[in-house]
Amino acid sequence: MARHRIFDTAFADIHPHYLAKAERKGRSSAEVDEVICWLTGYDAAGLADQLERRTNLEEFFAQAPRMNPNATLITGSICGYRVQDIEDPLLQQIRWMDKLVDELARGKQMNKILRAG
Repeated sequence: MARHRIFDTAFADIHPHYLAKAERKGRSSAEVDEVICWLTGYDAAGLADQLERRTNLEEFFAQAPRMNPNATLITGSICGYRVQDIEDPLLQQIRWMDKLVDELARGKQMNKILRAG
């Protein structure tokens, strides 16, 4: 299987797009970072470090302190793919992150985005 180009993309190159998408819809950059931290287990300092070091997405997820066990509850389509059906674990993690930011931008309540209760 061919390696996806997205794996080599710096998280720092994608993060501003997430922020812009959410902020256009009235959500905050803090909320974007909250959903990313929920998914990956990074704290604010760890996330800032990843941005500063321009870590690529493969390393970003490999170095994640702890993927949230409830991430498997993320379902639906993003970029034309059903996230629950993606077989490549890294690509699935990337699409989970995309999906969380998309849900945030669409105005979904934070407790539902974070799969609480």
